[in-house]
Amino acid sequence: MRCCPVTARSKALYPIYLDYQATTPTDPGVVLAMQPYWTQDFGNPHSEGHPYGWQARRAVERARSQVADFIGADDSEIIFLSGATESCNLALRGTVNAARGDRRREVITLATEHSAVLETAHWLHQNGCQATILPVKSDGLLDLDSLSAALSENTLLVSCMLANNEIGVIQPLQEIARRSHAAGAFVHTDATQAAGRIPIDVDELGVDLLSLSAHKIYGPNGVGALYIRDRRDLHLEPILTGGYQERGLRPGTVATPLAVGMGAACAIAGRQLEADAQRISRLIARLLKDLQAAFPNLQTFGSWQCRIPGNLSLGLPGVLGEQLVESVSAQIAISTGAACATGSPEPSHVLQALGLDPELAVAGVRISLGRFTTADDIAVASQSLRHALNTLSLGG
Repeated sequence: MRCCPVTARSKALYPIYLDYQATTPTDPGVVLAMQPYWTQDFGNPHSEGHPYGWQARRAVERARSQVADFIGADDSEIIFLSGATESCNLALRGTVNAARGDRRREVITLATEHSAVLETAHWLHQNGCQATILPVKSDGLLDLDSLSAALSENTLLVSCMLANNEIGVIQPLQEIARRSHAAGAFVHTDATQAAGRIPIDVDELGVDLLSLSAHKIYGPNGVGALYIRDRRDLHLEPILTGGYQERGLRPGTVATPLAVGMGAACAIAGRQLEADAQRISRLIARLLKDLQAAFPNLQTFGSWQCRIPGNLSLGLPGVLGEQLVESVSAQIAISTGAACATGSPEPSHVLQALGLDPELAVAGVRISLGRFTTADDIAVASQSLRHALNTLSLGG
């Protein structure tokens, strides 16, 4: 296994990292690919009059091709932007704005979506577009019949995560897309958490728009992508004003090093996806087995059959998730849920959407493994969690 900042950390300063769904360390191969574009090939990729610009543009287009190959798309269907939040905003707001005056003025999404989608849907609702938020079943999966009942001739867009960022549940996106298209609606998916963990092919999924973020797949922070299917009836308006970069949909200079990093991350993830998935699936199963043996009343959240590798969402009744995270923080880094919700006094909206009792919802923690997690890491995590759960459950 290649050296990484996680495995090379100073154990005196940093705990074992088990929060890969919050962010991932940048893969050494990605760092190497990016390096020349900070100081040597630093040109503006939109400068057409000299070699500095030409070299940068070639690098950006090569990265665009790598991202496209990663999801089975054409190069022309990929645009770079700052991350998944901007990508989701452009997908939803851009589609709705372009359809201004059309009779279709409804966006449908799920109660368990990331805030990048939910808050955007709420904003659209406040600005003249109907937003319908569908509930999920107790396992976190969408009830397809509820989707069929919600779809109408007014539905413009359905946005559904491929994999949830807290409980890791994989939605039946192919069938969601089939039913949505039958009703004449476009389909967007936030594939941020699925990327690099399960195979993604836009044609197999049947989606029209797909959002990605580099820092979830061992790439740099600050860059993401939006896939926009090449179809005559799908139009987006930019949500920022400025130049005509990225097909006129995302003004501003493309950050060459970041785009190169995202492309390299996609290429590496594509090569290592199966091996990574198999290894971390074995490790997470081992950790869960240890914890369940020690605590038979331990609860897991979300479907175990339809789940991305390496995700574990769990809680012990009577033990606050925040207390557990704090108790083990010297040994392991885990979280109570999405990093963007840190500081919120409310239980996770995802766990609440599963219909959990509020006292159980506040017990939830998320453990997420990744490319650089080792068997030794899991042994330490198991011991630390068992000790903390035992102490906290006894009121210690």
